[in-house]
Amino acid sequence: MAHIDAGKTTTTERMLYYTGRKHKLGEVHDGQAEMDWMELEKERGITITAAATSCPWRGHDVNIIDTPGHVDFTVEVERSLCILDGAVAVFCAVGGVEPQSETVWKQASRYKVPRIVFVNKMDRTGARFVHVVDELHDKLGANAVPIQIPVTEGPGFCAVIDLISMRMVEWDDSGQGAEYHAGPIPADLLPTIEGHRIDLYEKLADHDDAFMEEYLDGRTISTERAREVLRKATCAGELFPVLCGAAFKNKGVQLLLDAVVDYLPSPLDKEPVSGMRTADGEYVVRRPDDDEPFSAMAFKVTTDPYVGRLTYVRVYSGVLRSGSYVFNATADVRERATRMLRMHANRREEVDALRTGDIGALVGARRTTTGDTLCDAGSPLLLESMVFPDPVVSIAIEPKSKAESDKLGLALRALSEEDPTFHVRYDTEVGQTIISGMGELHLDVLVQRLLREYAVDADVGRPEVAYREALTRAAEAEGRFVRQTGGRGQYGHVVIRFEPLPAGAGFVFESRIIGGAVPKEYIPAVQKGIARAKETGSIAGYPMVDFRAVLLDGSYHEVDSSEIAFGVAATMAYHDGVRRAGPAILEPIMDVEVCAPDEHLGDVIADLGARSGQIGSVDDRFGGKVITAAVPLRCMFGYATALRSMTSGRGNHTMQFAAYRRAPAAVQEEIIQRAGRAAERNQTPVA
Repeated sequence: MAHIDAGKTTTTERMLYYTGRKHKLGEVHDGQAEMDWMELEKERGITITAAATSCPWRGHDVNIIDTPGHVDFTVEVERSLCILDGAVAVFCAVGGVEPQSETVWKQASRYKVPRIVFVNKMDRTGARFVHVVDELHDKLGANAVPIQIPVTEGPGFCAVIDLISMRMVEWDDSGQGAEYHAGPIPADLLPTIEGHRIDLYEKLADHDDAFMEEYLDGRTISTERAREVLRKATCAGELFPVLCGAAFKNKGVQLLLDAVVDYLPSPLDKEPVSGMRTADGEYVVRRPDDDEPFSAMAFKVTTDPYVGRLTYVRVYSGVLRSGSYVFNATADVRERATRMLRMHANRREEVDALRTGDIGALVGARRTTTGDTLCDAGSPLLLESMVFPDPVVSIAIEPKSKAESDKLGLALRALSEEDPTFHVRYDTEVGQTIISGMGELHLDVLVQRLLREYAVDADVGRPEVAYREALTRAAEAEGRFVRQTGGRGQYGHVVIRFEPLPAGAGFVFESRIIGGAVPKEYIPAVQKGIARAKETGSIAGYPMVDFRAVLLDGSYHEVDSSEIAFGVAATMAYHDGVRRAGPAILEPIMDVEVCAPDEHLGDVIADLGARSGQIGSVDDRFGGKVITAAVPLRCMFGYATALRSMTSGRGNHTMQFAAYRRAPAAVQEEIIQRAGRAAERNQTPVA
């Protein structure tokens, strides 16, 4: 996991080469990297979808998932970290801790994933190993401990000193880095290296009392003992070992593989997974053992052109054999795993069974989606599912013919099953299909997949911001639905109070009915009525967020009342109450980081200000300046082109969603007017 262009895929390619999984090095810039198997990945030179593989090293099977670095595809990192036992965080020796590095580090901390750090690109001019370690402490709050020290930095990088074994490891440029030499440390470097080793041992002593006693008593500490203590601290998430290398120049990858085996946990080192027993709601644990009942998490769904729908799973306990049935506890359905595959990017290797700790793909699980729990039907349990961010950018897409309409529907359904951050809805007011994603690049890739993989001929609109609506004050409203049709009528009556909540609180429903003014069986219908109505907002058609609806009072008719009537009454109360509660438009604000040469700093800052940006900081980075700012997403469309023009092609930027904030009054008015005009255009005259 890493920021864009830190070298994740290149490092993975070297791992596969040195472990014998592949016999030829593939480069990202040539479109030959095995892990970047999609045509779009080869064309753009970026990772778009997380690719899984496995390889042998020192008698162990190592499962690897190579994740994207672009924030638009952050869901791939999220669902990978949810099921993995450890992670390798890759940092550029020049760029250090970059924005997406912070994001993926926080994601790993949320899932309590142990990490080792690989400082890559040590061969680049401006590489600063110690500076990166300092940034790990300062920016990430990580207790990073170097276990390797580079002998030289920059274009002359060719050797590191291992502080555990106290040996110098040196590579030459022959044999594509497969051979390296370990020898004694040069005498002139020993004083400096001893200082680093003391720092390492002191940190190990802080995390192991027995080791501290041995160290303070002056006893000789063996390499195996130091590794044992470091492994324990790493698996507990207390220390993060730091290694260095230059993957593109074939240096440091074998030692990184050794560190994965030595310090990151195997499934046996992790705590048993726990889940809720569906029968009685009690929590139970599943030990990582083939003899335990089967349990697994489905973390990814893809469509393979040859075998159809593939469901990627991580097995936590038990064994699943080909052709057997499995219970989906999330969807409460039974699935049959007709075939099982071990995936190597897009290459398939059929297996008879998946065992504890395995990552594989099932063929035949047609109703299983991302985040579902698969388990033994005789011992069902529900594992904690994943939470995905809401999309922030939308575009309209229209098929060019009726024949294309059916193809488009099938393709959108398949893509939305694969990507939980890709949303599809039909806007009845404007009569268009709206697709939403995490950014311009995300939607551009999805549209290209529609055109290429699914051969859909469609027209695509310009990107639109995914605004939200929110209340500014509390208000009370009454909804009364009465209809008499000669026979049994409809009657529903509610009084509801609507209150704004802090950002991120979501929709909260509360009932304060006393004395049966609204019968208990109708209260869920009231909640559902409000939940449906909030999806189309009230003033501009955007979803209403962060509010509480409190059911205070109401009345019912013993014969005419029904769930439908109370649902309609709740909707009526919602529209009246929200209108009184001063609804406002919220817009997404993006955290933007711009890297630009010194001579263009003034132009970049002025342009960000013109885009309503708030400058956060301006820092030095090798070869230029780094500007951080908070900018409304509506002002960032086309920024990449503008930045290239301003900086003669030398500037670059990254941005990621930060929060929703109330839009300026003029912007709100414009959005409301635009929504009104769109509704008028699509109204059908009544004869």
